[in-house]
Amino acid sequence: MRKEKKERRILVFTGAAALVAVGLNLLLSAINNRRKSSAKKGLPGSSVLVDLSASEISKLVDCIIAKSKETYDRVASIPLEKVCYENVVAPFADLEAQQFPLIQSCVFQRMVSGSVEVRNASLEAEKRLDAHFLLCRKREDVYRVIKALLDKGGRIKPDEKRYIQSLVKEMERHGVKLLPSNRIEMERLKSQIDELSLRYVENLNSGPKFLLLSEQELAGMPHEFIKDLENTNSKRKILLTNYHVTPILEHCKVGSTRKLVATAYGQRGGKENLHILKKLVQLRCKFAQLLGYPNYADFATELRMARSSAKVIQFLEEVSANLTDLAEGELNLLKDLKRKEEGDFPFGMHDLLYYMKRAEEENLSFDFDFGEVKHYFPVNIVLSGILKIYQDLFGLRFEQVTDAEVWHETVQLFSVHDCSTTELLGYFYLDIFSREGKYAHTCVVPLQNGCSTSDGTRKVSIALLLSQCPNEKDGNAALLRFTEVITLFHEFSHVVHHICSCATFSRFSGLQSDGDFVEMPSLLLENWCYESTSLKTLSGFHQDITKSITSEMCKSLKLRRDMFFGLKIKQEILLCLLDQIVHSREDIDMIELVKDLHPKVMMGIPLLEETNPASCFTRLAVGYESVCYSYIWSKVLADDIFASKFDDDLLNHHAGLQFRKKVLAPGGAKDTLEIISEYLGREPSINHFFESKRSSV
Repeated sequence: MRKEKKERRILVFTGAAALVAVGLNLLLSAINNRRKSSAKKGLPGSSVLVDLSASEISKLVDCIIAKSKETYDRVASIPLEKVCYENVVAPFADLEAQQFPLIQSCVFQRMVSGSVEVRNASLEAEKRLDAHFLLCRKREDVYRVIKALLDKGGRIKPDEKRYIQSLVKEMERHGVKLLPSNRIEMERLKSQIDELSLRYVENLNSGPKFLLLSEQELAGMPHEFIKDLENTNSKRKILLTNYHVTPILEHCKVGSTRKLVATAYGQRGGKENLHILKKLVQLRCKFAQLLGYPNYADFATELRMARSSAKVIQFLEEVSANLTDLAEGELNLLKDLKRKEEGDFPFGMHDLLYYMKRAEEENLSFDFDFGEVKHYFPVNIVLSGILKIYQDLFGLRFEQVTDAEVWHETVQLFSVHDCSTTELLGYFYLDIFSREGKYAHTCVVPLQNGCSTSDGTRKVSIALLLSQCPNEKDGNAALLRFTEVITLFHEFSHVVHHICSCATFSRFSGLQSDGDFVEMPSLLLENWCYESTSLKTLSGFHQDITKSITSEMCKSLKLRRDMFFGLKIKQEILLCLLDQIVHSREDIDMIELVKDLHPKVMMGIPLLEETNPASCFTRLAVGYESVCYSYIWSKVLADDIFASKFDDDLLNHHAGLQFRKKVLAPGGAKDTLEIISEYLGREPSINHFFESKRSSV
């Protein structure tokens, strides 16, 4: 009787699977037929649907959820004594490989579509899919089956074992092992954390919005800046945003004004946000302890290279200590400049940006105008230079694909091939020009992961680079600021990282890698934006593109980057230590912590009166809690690799090819420290993070 029931159950699942497959295939056939009627080319190896209607998005989400549920139900039905790779891992691996491009087809439209209806449908799709997959990760019946396979052991490949461990760990971190009462408590804590995070941001935005200052109090500010300020009762309105605060701290000659503005900016959020953050930290600690972690910071760092909060704090303190001599020399230079200009007044945090700017202008011959530099960076010249540098360095060939379906006429599509083997590695879309309704920032969106499927076929990687570059106007070339050139170059590295993945599993492909590692390749490649050889490739004067940026300008741009490196990183370390320490304790007095931490890290520079960075540092509350350190971690790795492999030969094709194959290709399929150590021939070192910067001032 029991056997009969089991057979019937399997038949039911088989029937459901067939119905789901038929439904999905019918929908995809209908969409593809519509695409064919448009006379646009299909892409070999691509499952991405780039121009879905609102109704198609909704129907596709239904099919994705149904197929996912059917797969999870089928795996859950497997008797624990019969688990094997083929009936547990293969179904999940295939599901992720097949569904990722379909999921992304639904959700990326919210960032690019010109239709409000489509953007709304895409947002709703993202909410529905997130809710569904969150429930999937909490399925105890599925967890028991996967855990049984992990416990069974046996001879499997390292990446297969890593995949099973990843599935198990993901579900455990979502509370699948908890008792029902603890799961309810976990959800209650999560809801409270989300509510308090929102309150922190709302409170930060609801405080004082501006200061009123006279033109005398704004002495030293450029005429254009003053002219653009709103005039209220013969005073100028200074908004407490970066847009106004940073220029004042850089240019205003009146020390009392700089202090007033910096203090008002630093007091945002106030005691209310300190109170909110204290509660947030306590709730996060309880959340982590429910899952078996001593504190939230250990929970957040567990899956990263650092592995623990103690390691992060040790790393930050070591970097800070090694920077102290450099930073003290920089600070002494700034103090001398202040004495010459203002007399013997104490040096404060409000003086840093102003005297850094003075040092640039007076001590290091920064006699060129950044407005003039912009004329050397027309968008099209920069883009062609970026493509050339990445092709040459990594042995790739980019070819524009014409007549392919895109969502806007300005979008370009390129195929990517290996230069030596001519193998198709993937595709990337460039949607880089500004238009209404589009996502406002520069970023990379993975649309399809490069991975293998159980039938032996391989899906190629597909990525989208989004930006808001200016359009040509009245026949005049669109120009980029130098910071925009760096951003575009940085983000294109993420495209190449994603495309070059050779991972077997979708969840380990390209950008699906260690959070402490994923920014490292881009930070490494940013160095090319400061070297004369590559800068000349990226530039061409807008009225005569044969004239590239001058060597003097290149040198000045690099010097400006490296100037006051110690002080700049020290300020970041202060915030990272604050983040890490508060999240590694159950309860802590944040006022006393900052009073103790600030002078130690900032070499005696006093904290501005009645300010506390914990009240207005949004990364503590939303999105980056316990992982703010990750940028510095990645930067240390990037500088080590650059100094060891590329500093003497920027166009070292062999080193570039090895970086692509040994560092980019594995994705998340191998331990990141092991990957980097194999490439360097040793463990990473922090020493190169300081060496190139010591002679900057």
